[in-house]
Amino acid sequence: MTQPDAPPARRGRPPKAKTAGSADTRDLILDAAEDLFSKHGFYGVTIREVAREAGVDTALVHYYFGAKRGLFDAVFLRRAEVWNNERVEAINRYAREREPGEMTLEGLFEAFLRPPFQWSLKGGPGWKHYSALVAQTNANPTFGGETMARYYDPAIRRLIELIKVILPEAADVDLYWAYHNLSGALTLTLGETGRLDRLSGGLCRSGDLETAGDYMVRFAAAGFRAVCGPAEKA
Repeated sequence: MTQPDAPPARRGRPPKAKTAGSADTRDLILDAAEDLFSKHGFYGVTIREVAREAGVDTALVHYYFGAKRGLFDAVFLRRAEVWNNERVEAINRYAREREPGEMTLEGLFEAFLRPPFQWSLKGGPGWKHYSALVAQTNANPTFGGETMARYYDPAIRRLIELIKVILPEAADVDLYWAYHNLSGALTLTLGETGRLDRLSGGLCRSGDLETAGDYMVRFAAAGFRAVCGPAEKA
């Protein structure tokens, strides 16, 4: 998998580019909307504010994206395609290069989790904004479940198919609950809220995504074994 080579990114507004055509203008609007949505949520942002941030007329935002929900969906889809394509490619390659009995949960989760961590680390401010937006959306009771399902379920279902190869006796209900817990941990971690820093008194840093990714691979593998493995006798 090819990973971006830029230095680690920090949260902040991406630099405004000079628009040279419709594609540039569209991306400029998406960048501005992504920044604002990541900080204020869907309901805390107006089309007018996005237009002002992007330096374009409000009518142009409506022209490209229609209503605010259309703009939000376009923001969400743009990077979801990158995440999902790379994750599915990585886990398929991992499975293809090994016999079924040689696959491990650690190896599978390393392949699946590394792309979002690496993009958030090295992909620039826009990826930081997007990670925070995904964390917000995953916890949104109004439309978060529908949005996450629409853009992420195919990749997740492929992951679960491969987990079943490693844990063939796992019950579906256990697999889905285990992934639900992993999903919450993943999006909270990528949100880099600073909660971990304060809780640990500075011992751990929420922005240390390299370390966070290593811990999450081990945590997820152990969690799936505990939840999906044979039940212990009382």
